[in-house]
Amino acid sequence: MNIDRENRFPHISRSSRDDSSQPVRGCLSRCIVLFAAIMMAAGCVKVGPDYVRPDVALSQRWIDAGDSRVSSEASDYREWWKTFKDPVLDRLINDAYRGNLSLRIAGVRVLEAKAQLGVAAGELFPQTQFASGALTHNRNSAAGALSAGTLEYSQAQVGLNAAWELDFWGKFRRSIESADAGWRATIADYDNALVSLTAEVANSYISIRTLERRITIARQNVGLQREILNIAEAKFKYGIATQLDVEQARTVLNDTLAAIPSFEAQLRQAKHALSILIGLPPGELTQYLDGSSEIPVSPASVAVGIPVDLLRRRPDIRSAEFQAAAQSAQIGVAKADLYPAFSLSGVFGLLSTTVGASRLSDIFKWSSRDIQAGAGFQWSIFNYGRITNNVRVQDARFQQLLIAYQNSVLAAQREVEDNLIAFLRSQERAQFLAESATAAKKALDIAVLQYREGVRDFTAVLNAEQSLLSAQDNLAASLGSISGNLVGVYKALGGGWEIRVGNDLIPPEVRKQMEHRTNWGDLLSPVSYNPAAPETAATVKGAE
Repeated sequence: MNIDRENRFPHISRSSRDDSSQPVRGCLSRCIVLFAAIMMAAGCVKVGPDYVRPDVALSQRWIDAGDSRVSSEASDYREWWKTFKDPVLDRLINDAYRGNLSLRIAGVRVLEAKAQLGVAAGELFPQTQFASGALTHNRNSAAGALSAGTLEYSQAQVGLNAAWELDFWGKFRRSIESADAGWRATIADYDNALVSLTAEVANSYISIRTLERRITIARQNVGLQREILNIAEAKFKYGIATQLDVEQARTVLNDTLAAIPSFEAQLRQAKHALSILIGLPPGELTQYLDGSSEIPVSPASVAVGIPVDLLRRRPDIRSAEFQAAAQSAQIGVAKADLYPAFSLSGVFGLLSTTVGASRLSDIFKWSSRDIQAGAGFQWSIFNYGRITNNVRVQDARFQQLLIAYQNSVLAAQREVEDNLIAFLRSQERAQFLAESATAAKKALDIAVLQYREGVRDFTAVLNAEQSLLSAQDNLAASLGSISGNLVGVYKALGGGWEIRVGNDLIPPEVRKQMEHRTNWGDLLSPVSYNPAAPETAATVKGAE
């Protein structure tokens, strides 16, 4: 705020101002007492609801808890992928954690939310704080109302200005609550992105190994079918078989050969997807995938804990709850507008002019001080309809997020149940397919032998060839499904995000770029918040 009182009335002497200092001091004392009373009251009032976790529908136990392969004991899912005992998979997930670009975006969003929290916290302090200064030369009109004084003079002024809207109704404290919950929601979103990333890397790797196995099976069957074609051609040459046998054998062979390019295309695409997850351009990934190409073997059993564990472990559930908590605080922010806003303001300045015996250099004398202080309030008494409806808007949004939170809990339970039953039943299916593949290989050997000896016609060989290829291919796909379903179980349980605890949310190269552009203070340090720890789990009022 600029000081312009002496601009308009330069003829007022400083002595006349100094004579009134006693009443001013008395007024100032009363203002200080009033200020203290307001501050004490402001610290006790906070309109709007306090967040309380809503009731959710939780099962007491998993449907398949009675299965001997399912354990209800709590387990550590920090590095669940190590249950496959595959060093290549371990390396892929580690490199994806370090290089995935989508995960980096989620990490930077956490930093953005932390900075927004700092902005909200700053509103507790005087919202307007600035220093001002001016040096002006004035020439009044000789025909003007002020022409009786000095027509031409200079004026210098410097000052400090402050205005402070007190947080009497908790508006700014609610804003801080909202920003804090929003920040924690971004951490949960980062964790959820990490859970999804580890699962996607594992699934891509399993898909690659499964396709490699299916290609190998197809090529092995091509070898067998070429031998059978040679037998049919030889028998036809000597008049023992017909041309039909030859053409049928060639048809089966070409059908098998035709399946290989499709598998190879899918394999290349799976490798490209894995490359992007690691943060690399599409490539062959030979540095990772050289060596054994066996499908990762999953353990026969899995520990899943109990459904209530999901509230603590699933990042998307935590995110949904923090979003609801953030919106709950916004109701209080909106409600505060229904009440008067109390504020304090003050100006301390030094002012001098060239009027009379004064000089500009007098600005540094204590007698040149100019002080203004006061308190006031603003009350939007004619906008109650608009403000009330805004409160209703915030409350409706809050209710939507509460329902979304409850729905996320239900969806999480469904994901666990779906993947768990798929994991258990795919094991049983693979067992039957393994027996089927063994029987199909024996049937083909017998059919070929009998065809050589002329005991059976070529139809038996043809059927046996097709049955063997189908059984072996289905078995390979089923083995991949077992591992993929187990990955789904661990993802549904919310495992894998724990590897970021104590680590930076952004890699060193990104941190260096951001520090070079902007002073981030200590915001780029590792996030210590661990939602699984009892002392930090209940971060919002009402959380259990």
